[in-house]
Amino acid sequence: MLRTLFTGRISALATKSSSQPLSSMLMGLSLNKTALNPVMQLSQHNTFSTSGVFNATVNQIKRGSGPPRRKKICVSPDLERSPFKKGVVLRVMVLKPKKPNSAQRKACRVRLSNGRIVSAYIPGEGHNAQEHSIVYVRGGRCQDLPGVKYHLVRGAGDLSGVVNRISSRSKYGVKKPTSEQ
Repeated sequence: MLRTLFTGRISALATKSSSQPLSSMLMGLSLNKTALNPVMQLSQHNTFSTSGVFNATVNQIKRGSGPPRRKKICVSPDLERSPFKKGVVLRVMVLKPKKPNSAQRKACRVRLSNGRIVSAYIPGEGHNAQEHSIVYVRGGRCQDLPGVKYHLVRGAGDLSGVVNRISSRSKYGVKKPTSEQ
């Protein structure tokens, strides 16, 4: 107990005459602050540890035990684990982005084939989406529009590709331009 509470040489105390009272022997020693705080003791002890706290044995790994794995949070739950869903446009709208940005972002409300209603961003410049258009919805949120977690697929269904698009054509549903000779 004394060894953990006080810094100094306990052996020096032991060599002194035992006729002195214990309190007078301990007067010259300073208190060790980490010994009073068990959290500090643990953190100091673990910094020099070479092995982890929860190492599993080979048999435990083979058995499949161990800490439970976290479930992945689905970022597009309304698609129900499918890459795309077909839907009908209910309303086309123009939204303003969050604080540092300023623009007029084109988006729409879509009723998916599973009956759910979601907000979806219309990528690219210009679009022909209107009410009752048949469109395809994919996952992927619009970073500066709150609540918009889906994108429409350009060039699929009633939504045409972006006009006069040269680069990144596959993202905007544009066919390869034919070279006229």
